[in-house]
Amino acid sequence: MNTNNRIFFALSFCLLCLFSCKKDNGNGGEIPGLTKPNILLIIADDLGLDATPGYDLGTIKPNMPNLQKLMDEGLRFNNLWANSTCTPTRSSILTGKYGFRTGVTQVGDVLSTTETSLHSYLATQASDYNSAVIGKWHLGDNRSHPNSMGVSHYAGVLSGGVNSYTNWNLTENGVNSNSTEYVTSKISDLAIDWLGQQEEPWFLWLAYNAPHTPFHLPPSHLHNQGSLADDQATIDANPLPYYMAAIEAMDTEMGRVLSSLSEEELANTIILFIGDNGTPGQVAQDYNTNRVKGTVYQGGVNVPLIVSGKGVSRINQTEEALINTTDLFATIAAIAGVENADQNDSQSFKELLTNASSDSRDYVYAEQGNDLGGSNYTIRNATHKYIQFDNGSEALYNLQQNPLEIPNLLNVNQLPLSEADSLIKEELLTKLIEIRE
Repeated sequence: MNTNNRIFFALSFCLLCLFSCKKDNGNGGEIPGLTKPNILLIIADDLGLDATPGYDLGTIKPNMPNLQKLMDEGLRFNNLWANSTCTPTRSSILTGKYGFRTGVTQVGDVLSTTETSLHSYLATQASDYNSAVIGKWHLGDNRSHPNSMGVSHYAGVLSGGVNSYTNWNLTENGVNSNSTEYVTSKISDLAIDWLGQQEEPWFLWLAYNAPHTPFHLPPSHLHNQGSLADDQATIDANPLPYYMAAIEAMDTEMGRVLSSLSEEELANTIILFIGDNGTPGQVAQDYNTNRVKGTVYQGGVNVPLIVSGKGVSRINQTEEALINTTDLFATIAAIAGVENADQNDSQSFKELLTNASSDSRDYVYAEQGNDLGGSNYTIRNATHKYIQFDNGSEALYNLQQNPLEIPNLLNVNQLPLSEADSLIKEELLTKLIEIRE
């Protein structure tokens, strides 16, 4: 065999090997670098920064080793804005739109099935993904509503909460039944069952209703709060340890879901963990109890976001970029391989997972509707936050100097504004008007 033939056969052999490796790594699957990542979005209900490990607010923290591991191995965001209650936040993630565009601005609003959901979008733009929603829905009480929104598999709690964590209504793809299993554990069981059936890349929206009320005592093996009384009077008198116990139970069950994945599958999974709104007033720490869940103050809208796993190279780092929950739509789509995923009010932050210098938002916006049809609106930039209340009053805060929003720079005793603050107020008000046009 002459030299040219030897080179030809050697190159052919190398190409054959490369093709074989691309298709199979010897274990029956594609090599990790060429496999589309699985995507796990975990939503905690009523979990603010003050009750989340890794954030400066709050002196009493739950023991969350599984969440802490995600932080240690991933990226923690300090400036995610949600809406101040769960329904509009979930709608913003599902549609990538602000609430005033969909008519979902407060608890109880129903998301129209004419809206394009993230799941429907992925079905057309990333059709190799299987997807599901398991857990709390709270976007429409009709038992077929999730499926009508393009969710091919739904199992969980349709309503905003449960009357009892051990006696509640379970809906599975339009069929209702009663469950007496501890709801946090049951949601995990449902997730594990679905994950065990998946052979294609998957996207799972896993929405726990914990630690939402009712405050209660979880099973002892799920939490680390020690021996607590289980009578309602004791719980009502001091709900904080029970709230912490519910968070710890959620973390334990979240860990069980992650442990159900094989080592290879977990290595190929990106995990996004968020709270849907701030902490309830009964258990809030540091924040004024009138400025938490249900309000557009920081205690209502500034919530935790941790991203870890496949594709996250910024390990044990903190990110100050401004993020809106609408951005999860585009980000998840981009992770799934959709090009030019930004649309509506959604801007992908996928590049921030690997590059701290990536472009990010200049502003974030949130709103809270009321029963009379009006809303409170808020917007912030890197330093300041402006609120326009439905009653016509206003507020301006320098969050760099006063992250707990004290004082209101527009109070009479704070006026006149400095030239710099005045310019920033006009900038924020102009942007607010532009967003809502």
